[in-house]
Amino acid sequence: MSVNAWGGALADELLGWLPSSAADVICLQEVTRTPGLTGWTRFSDAERNLPQRASLLDDVRTVLPRHQAYFVASDSGPVSDHAGSRHRQDFGLATFVAEQLPVVGVGSAFVHGEFVDHPEWTADRPRVALAVGTVGRGLVWVVQVHGLRDPTGKGDTTARRRQAERLAGLVSRVRGPRDLVVVCGDFNLLPGSETFHVLAGVGLTDLVGTADTRTSHYPKPVRHASYLLVSDVAAVERFQVLREPEVSDHRALILDVRT
Repeated sequence: MSVNAWGGALADELLGWLPSSAADVICLQEVTRTPGLTGWTRFSDAERNLPQRASLLDDVRTVLPRHQAYFVASDSGPVSDHAGSRHRQDFGLATFVAEQLPVVGVGSAFVHGEFVDHPEWTADRPRVALAVGTVGRGLVWVVQVHGLRDPTGKGDTTARRRQAERLAGLVSRVRGPRDLVVVCGDFNLLPGSETFHVLAGVGLTDLVGTADTRTSHYPKPVRHASYLLVSDVAAVERFQVLREPEVSDHRALILDVRT
């Protein structure tokens, strides 16, 4: 399962649903971590002012105590608590793997920029990808990414082409010749992006296409953001873009595979 968790803005809905989803591997984007702080914080940059959980990572660990948690930060910066005090918050990706599945490898790579500890949040933020290898009946690599956000839109750019090439490089680095690969996340792209041609070059096929991946909490007209790709379409037993429950401004993507 993959979903952009929106910093936990809909924490009650998200945390209430995750255990019942029964997913063996859960990929969350926009995961927060503020050492020593719980509850709610406020994130602000030049464009947005949003509520975020102080440590969505710990919140999810609490409701998924029998999953193994892997977190990687793309960047850090200031948030404010309810009293107005400022704290440094890590922001990134988290993958949770059910305890019955052995984790046999972990890898990561920056696909845009490099880690930054921001004095103040900026629009151009670094992005990272996280790969976790696990074994069912065969070895499966689940790679997730949160693609760069561009205030001018979701069209192709030189930076997005480079991001795609770095993501493809991570896939090529971690996979074995007979491994199944799943790549998922909030790509912040349109369906016709050249990113999918780059990823096709390493054997990946997109399952989302032009499907609406946004919920009613997202007011803008462009409804494309999240995608899921696989290296072997024949291994897919079920794929869904969930309309309900709404646990974010993104719809969750659900995949069952034969391995």
